[in-house]
Amino acid sequence: MNDIELQGTTALRPISWLVPLTIGSAQFMQTLSSTVLVNALPTMARAFSVEPLSLNVAITMYLLAFACFLPISGWAADKLGAKRVFLAAIALFALSSAAGGLARDIGELIAARVFQGIGASLMMPVGRLVLLRTTPKAQLIGAMAVLTVPAMFGPMLGPLVGGFIVTYWDWRWIFFINLPVAAVGMLLIARFVPNVKERVRDPFDWTGVVLLAGAMSSLIVGFEGLARDTSANSPGVAAFFLTGGLCVWLYRRHARRAKHVILDPSIFRIPTFFTAVAGASVSRMTYNAMPFALAMLLQVGFGMSALAAGFLTFMTGVGSLTTKAVAPPLLRKFGFRRLLLINGVIVSAVICSMGLIRPNTPHWLILCVLLAYGFFRSLQNSSFVGLTYADIDDEHMSRATTTSSMFNQLNQSMGVGVAATILHLLMRMGGHDQLTAESIYPVFWIMGSLGLLSLYFVFRLPRSAGVALSGVSV
Repeated sequence: MNDIELQGTTALRPISWLVPLTIGSAQFMQTLSSTVLVNALPTMARAFSVEPLSLNVAITMYLLAFACFLPISGWAADKLGAKRVFLAAIALFALSSAAGGLARDIGELIAARVFQGIGASLMMPVGRLVLLRTTPKAQLIGAMAVLTVPAMFGPMLGPLVGGFIVTYWDWRWIFFINLPVAAVGMLLIARFVPNVKERVRDPFDWTGVVLLAGAMSSLIVGFEGLARDTSANSPGVAAFFLTGGLCVWLYRRHARRAKHVILDPSIFRIPTFFTAVAGASVSRMTYNAMPFALAMLLQVGFGMSALAAGFLTFMTGVGSLTTKAVAPPLLRKFGFRRLLLINGVIVSAVICSMGLIRPNTPHWLILCVLLAYGFFRSLQNSSFVGLTYADIDDEHMSRATTTSSMFNQLNQSMGVGVAATILHLLMRMGGHDQLTAESIYPVFWIMGSLGLLSLYFVFRLPRSAGVALSGVSV
């Protein structure tokens, strides 16, 4: 397929719904890999003779690599063509997955996860960028819903697949299963995805990339340090946070002077974009802590097998999948502001209710709670994604996509880091050396309450926010 060059505000009609479905297949691989790994952490920790919380570094290093290379994703897509970058990213992700399955110690596993993070940093935002540039705003909500259908199968199948693998096979197969998925995805992309690129490209902002990578990596390592050392006066943790803050300050100075920057702070002046990024940052931090907290509660706290725990958390993915059919009509009926406010309260209440689950709680009731959580969480995420690009023009689409993806990854590390930190504090306060169910329960109550903070940003939105997508102005 020939390259398709865009200039100015020219928008392409979607080629077919096969484009978002194909792009979503790559996200399916990434989400499947993430959810399988989280569910397998207790088993992998036993294999490497370490505590489950200690193996959290495998997740953190993936996020660290993602954060460092994410700023170049939009520029690379504009210069080389989104399709070429997309294919290369999937190939790198697949090869590093194979290396993870062959790892003989934690050091090799971490190295493989770093390269996985690099591949994912180019794969996910570039795929979304193709969709945004080939879809008119009037059809964007529907296209986004189609895009996320394959991605939702990852969280849905991940706990079951991971539980089955670590129970009956070897944990290494959680990495090997990415290989056939990557092969199918590359074939579909080569056939159906256009190689969209910008005809006019800005000079690459090397200074900005270094400062942003420094900020993101310092903050992510800082949150990982919090999870390992709960002392507020830890000089190492404080140094990382100070370094991250300094890089942010330097980047702001750089952005005011430079003509072409990798991340344009001016897009935060768009009310819908600012609200979507700020509000979603709080809510996604909460949501990203849940797979980790659930795995600890069901497997470590209740002593369930990975397969039994995976079967229960399977319902979270089922709930997420059902959202895709109802999100567009709900947004058209209620609008972004009203739907985000009401649904935000509901999803926080459901998270808090997880802290009431006990070993003797009927499994059907746990299934209902997790089904509801998956549905309302996915509805909130879909609404925030749509709101993010409601008022972004084609000229700023690449930077808006990169910015949103950077915050998403930071939120993921924050969610796991904050949850692990709370667990450490609760264990110390209770005088426990080992994780217990009693020390895990309050994590759900605290994280659910924190999720309500996102509603502050949504409440400030005008009633007509996102009307170009939802059609609702009251």
